[in-house]
Amino acid sequence: MWIHPQFDPVALSLGPIAIRWYALSYIVGFVLFIWLGRYRIRRNEGGVWTKDMLDDFLTWGILGVIAGGRLGFILFYQPAYYFSHPMEMLKVWEGGMSFHGGFLGVLAAMWLFARKYRLGFWEVADFVAPLVPLGIAVVRFGGNFVNGELWGRLTRSDAFWAMGFPQAREADAAAVAADPARWQAVWQQFQVLPRHPSQLYQAALEGLALFVAVWLFSRHPRPTGQVAMVFLGGYGLCRFIAEFAREPDAHLGLLAMSLSMGQWLSLPMMIAGVAGFVYFGRARKTAA
Repeated sequence: MWIHPQFDPVALSLGPIAIRWYALSYIVGFVLFIWLGRYRIRRNEGGVWTKDMLDDFLTWGILGVIAGGRLGFILFYQPAYYFSHPMEMLKVWEGGMSFHGGFLGVLAAMWLFARKYRLGFWEVADFVAPLVPLGIAVVRFGGNFVNGELWGRLTRSDAFWAMGFPQAREADAAAVAADPARWQAVWQQFQVLPRHPSQLYQAALEGLALFVAVWLFSRHPRPTGQVAMVFLGGYGLCRFIAEFAREPDAHLGLLAMSLSMGQWLSLPMMIAGVAGFVYFGRARKTAA
């Protein structure tokens, strides 16, 4: 069994200023967004988009990601705690961001941006969608995995993927108490239990695999809206699969039909992605 390396969450200290890996992963994600966007513009794959428009959208997108991601985490996962401790809502640097909330924030940013430049919403969404997944991969690794948060469910101790997370020691101890016959020997040897490194699964699925799928699909002319739908449905599917290996939030557990909150939030994305893909394809045929 591997043991999580226990990285220092602070990547760089400059006197009283500490730059954390979590924040740095978001910065790298935004840089990748700009780099990929400019690459598409140079190859004339951006339609009316220019470098200045891309830079302008980044500002809108950052605000959408941070505000939506934080608000989504508060509302979807821990509303009671944060409403009881309102000042904790501002501590974004300590983590606590929801992709689904950030996604809604970016949707709002795209709508406002489209109105400003008098573009169609789906025209904006089709350009933005292929630029996002690599950033997701970086945040899953540099934020979630490096911090040792959002660890996976228990698995076999002899599995090559098994990893112990010292951050999960309290949850591990509870599992030992609940089923000592299964876990006592492993606990005595390692003081942690074997878990799926689900952050790495999510980085591979929601990030790398989704990037390849959306990027390749967008390289050829498509009906307006379909590239965005591939991202929408693809992310929902990747997240839904990865959640089977991710430990549900302790205060929520598994919900109806033994699905996690992340899976329930991803189901509408999958349904909307498939329905939208078909709709935009038929709309193009009708127009033709």
